[in-house]
Amino acid sequence: MAKDKIVLAYSGGLDTSVILKWLKETYKMPVIAFVADLGQGEDLDAVTKKARATGASKVVVQDLRNEFVRDYFFEALKANAAYEHDYLMGTSLARPIIAKAQMAVAKAEGAHTVAHGATGKGNDQVRFELTYYTIDPRIRVIAPWREWKFEGRADLMRYATKHGIPVPTTPKKPYSSDANILHISYESGILEDPWAAPPADIFQITVDPEKAPDKPEVITVDFKKGVPVAVNDKKMAPAALLSHLNKVAGAHGIGRVDLVENRFVGMKSRGVYETPGGTALHIAHRALESLTVDREAAFIKESLMPQYARLVYFGFWFSPERQALQALVDKTQEDVTGTVRLKLFKGNCMVTGRKSNYSLYDPKVTSFDIAGGYRQADAEGFIKLQALRLKLNRRK
Repeated sequence: MAKDKIVLAYSGGLDTSVILKWLKETYKMPVIAFVADLGQGEDLDAVTKKARATGASKVVVQDLRNEFVRDYFFEALKANAAYEHDYLMGTSLARPIIAKAQMAVAKAEGAHTVAHGATGKGNDQVRFELTYYTIDPRIRVIAPWREWKFEGRADLMRYATKHGIPVPTTPKKPYSSDANILHISYESGILEDPWAAPPADIFQITVDPEKAPDKPEVITVDFKKGVPVAVNDKKMAPAALLSHLNKVAGAHGIGRVDLVENRFVGMKSRGVYETPGGTALHIAHRALESLTVDREAAFIKESLMPQYARLVYFGFWFSPERQALQALVDKTQEDVTGTVRLKLFKGNCMVTGRKSNYSLYDPKVTSFDIAGGYRQADAEGFIKLQALRLKLNRRK
């Protein structure tokens, strides 16, 4: 029987760099490094060379940027999904697409074992493994953070130094970051004190709002059935559109979030995030929905948004319940086609206009200056019927 192989979700960061070496030493098996290009902005040729130098028997790199934005972020955007109000889930949405592609590589390479670099305290271990098992219930999973004796990242840095493995994390910058085309997240290390402000030099894709331009910038975003398709009348592919908005919104300091969130595993954690383009799209999408989605449909959709976000955050992207919610969301997006105008200024993203051929806004009905639209006298009976149960309650 042929010797098994391990397909490792590899980024070239501290954890997976050490893991690659550790897997070879511990399991005595060939390790295939799988690198997903999600727009993290790294030199993937350098990452590939590093993986080979660290001991990878093969390196597979896949460009998943458009698929990630189109089939994951835009799907969540249509739902207005934000975990605990503020987190736009750049990492949560990235893990299922990485795991899915990793499993495809394992199948193509004849490997029956996969590995990831998620810690035993975080959410990513759940996101990776739920996807693995959904695709192949028989897959063998190795999670080094749940096996080895290293206590923390300081131990990993010492191990990397001992084995000559270059890593980006240093004692001077003891925090971890995760980047893709949607966001950059920062956690651990000096950020573990919820009272300590993030260092000014931590941010990479957003300007300090206080130092942003003194002149606002006005842009338009076009949507078709809830999906962004153009900026300033210029149609763009999904990844190009989001990348463009990252630069535009980031230049005005938009999209910074500092929050303490509730992890699926049960603890609270502090995360700092930069999501400039995603923030602008969420604001624009909500504005267009306010114009085109029926009140009761919008209420039901909005009431289900926290559940949708929890499913994504907890790792249930491929679950039947998330897919069922997506079907409902998609139904509400049939008329969410139109244009939104945004003003970007010193960390603020303000809606200054919205229009659609499917608008439910009728000035003849709404205006206080026009008597038409409907009989205002009808409101009396409407109010009395609404008040009936309140009057009855007074008898108690």
